Amino acid sequence: MYSDAEKKALFNLTQELLKKEPGVDQLDSLIQVLHFHEWNYSIQNNPLISDFEYDTLYKSLEKIEAANPLLVRPDSPTQRVSTDLKSDFPKVTHLVPMLSLGNSYNAEDLIDFDRQVRKLTGLSEEDSIEYTVEPKFDGGSIAIVYENDLLTRAATRGNGQEGEEMTANAKAMSTLPLRAAFSKLGIQKAELRGESLIRKDIFLQLNKDREELGESIFANPRNAATGGLRTKDANQTADRKIETFIFQIGYAINKEGRDMIPELGTHMNSLDKLTSLGFKIPQAERKLCKNIDEAIAFCAHWQEVREEYPYEIDGMVVKVNSFELQEKCGYTQHHPRWAIAYKFKAKQATSKLERVEYQVGKIGAVTPVAKITPVALAGVTVSSISLHNADFISSKDLRIGDTVLVERAGDVIPYIVKSFPELRDGSEKKVIYPTHCPVCQHPLVRIEDEAAWRCVNFSCEAQVIQRMIHHVSKDAMNIDGFGASYVERFHELGWLKDVSDIYNLDYEAIAELEGFGERSAQKLKAAVEKAKSNPIHRLLNSLAIHHLGRKASKVIAEHIAHVMNLKTWTVEELTNIKDIGPVVAENLTAFFSDEVNVNMLERMESYGVNLHQTEEDKPREIKEDAPLAGKTILFTGALQLMNRKEAQLMAEEAGAKNISAVSSNLDILVVGEKAGSKLKKAEALGTVAIWSEEEFLEKTR
Repeated sequence: MYSDAEKKALFNLTQELLKKEPGVDQLDSLIQVLHFHEWNYSIQNNPLISDFEYDTLYKSLEKIEAANPLLVRPDSPTQRVSTDLKSDFPKVTHLVPMLSLGNSYNAEDLIDFDRQVRKLTGLSEEDSIEYTVEPKFDGGSIAIVYENDLLTRAATRGNGQEGEEMTANAKAMSTLPLRAAFSKLGIQKAELRGESLIRKDIFLQLNKDREELGESIFANPRNAATGGLRTKDANQTADRKIETFIFQIGYAINKEGRDMIPELGTHMNSLDKLTSLGFKIPQAERKLCKNIDEAIAFCAHWQEVREEYPYEIDGMVVKVNSFELQEKCGYTQHHPRWAIAYKFKAKQATSKLERVEYQVGKIGAVTPVAKITPVALAGVTVSSISLHNADFISSKDLRIGDTVLVERAGDVIPYIVKSFPELRDGSEKKVIYPTHCPVCQHPLVRIEDEAAWRCVNFSCEAQVIQRMIHHVSKDAMNIDGFGASYVERFHELGWLKDVSDIYNLDYEAIAELEGFGERSAQKLKAAVEKAKSNPIHRLLNSLAIHHLGRKASKVIAEHIAHVMNLKTWTVEELTNIKDIGPVVAENLTAFFSDEVNVNMLERMESYGVNLHQTEEDKPREIKEDAPLAGKTILFTGALQLMNRKEAQLMAEEAGAKNISAVSSNLDILVVGEKAGSKLKKAEALGTVAIWSEEEFLEKTR
């Protein structure tokens, strides 16, 4: 970035500027030295001047620009933080998709990855393949666009295709240069991939400061960083000291529009070039490995020393170094075939099981929850863990007062691995599962072949609240901004007694509530009004009918013109619909034979909620010449070339219908690795076409 001579000259220039108050003729010099010191502080972790001296120079620049607004440059350090508050974040499309990564968990997985790379590139076991290994940061991914050397746009990862524009927040991060000399590389426009995160020690201080101010503390550095990316005030992004490491050039063209990435040759060379342009890039913690064995050893080393690293990482990323070989490997719809994440082993810790509490779900299932002595685990503090059901407690022989081994599977879900009977002192008590609902005291029932005990009182207050929370959720009616806290608060105020009340709220009263106001109330009203026109498959799924999920709701929505048609449907008529079994049919008829439920739906319709079949609900037309038109298909085993959802979507687009079990109705079984009983059953039938992943991809092209 800077030669030794340049560093010395800029340091001397700094001292000169500090000796006297700079004038307008020194504007460019001020900007130059401030960028230099930002780089030393944020990228090199080697500040050459004090915070006070930096602030002195910064305030001088602010003063000059305030007096001469026409001289404000877009790459001025003062432009990092915008004072404009945004009420929302517009969606922007990434120049190239930000794909996910396939995962590996051991050396065998990485060896398989190497074998797959060789297969895709046509290289033999004797041919050498270089791999880069770098940290898999646990933060928020962003895409940053530079055009004509200036930072012009930044966006969150979003769904991979498009994200939320957060340029002002990106400019608030001193680790992202406002100007970078891409033109020296012949690049006119580039899109970089980066991970934004907060250093561990800064996170601890951040939480300490918040606690002293009486504010809620952040759960972990990742949450604090990702929240900071989307804050409406870029000053908060700066206050959280969020940094961005760049890990890839995703897109780069010259003035003529020619792709410049191949000219960089290798991934490692591209990172070196980005380092020279002033970006924060992993240095000692990344390595160019001659082969997969060297990559495996480097991953194992970092798994051992991860706690010593100043940032949270949950694994390492292994990439084919050569861009030419990357091109040969290609992509699935989900991930590049030339890169894989090596996930670190789940972290474990011991704690005490203090008590067991019981939560009642939307369909009455009573779930035991372990309350343990809070323990730090993989970057978060864990104090509550689901115990699933009574059988789980029995199988683990859990007792109140036990010392238990806790882990976070994949660094995400807390889980009790086992208890330590050898550490018991006799004071431990058996967990006595309740016989009555902990909320309404109705006797619990356990249905045959189900693990859960259920409260069958449909009017149970806990169920009513959970059903409403489910109804407004993203997977159901998707009422934006209407979260669980609103449901609970409005219920407590007596405004929500059942689902229908969601569509008959008094927004003037809501506007008077503490924490709301007219704007928030109107925004909520708009979201509710929008949900009223949802397709009926969303409405059916939102009713929390046992076993009626999204897929079955879509199937049923194809066969009815109006939701109330289901009042007259029999179990036999419902089971005549392909993919609707007797359990779903019985639960549906029971729901629609209950006058309370029917009255609720009638009220919803009177409030404007759509109960008619929409175009989205109607059966999808399949072209007769679609490659899999009229076929049923099922995927089994661990898919290597795509994930399960991608495969099912591709099958639907090719005209096939996804089903969930092997039967005489199945036409095609696509088999991944370690396929089990479904493969054996299909082979025994003798009528099912059995395809590999490669055959499936070939047939659907």
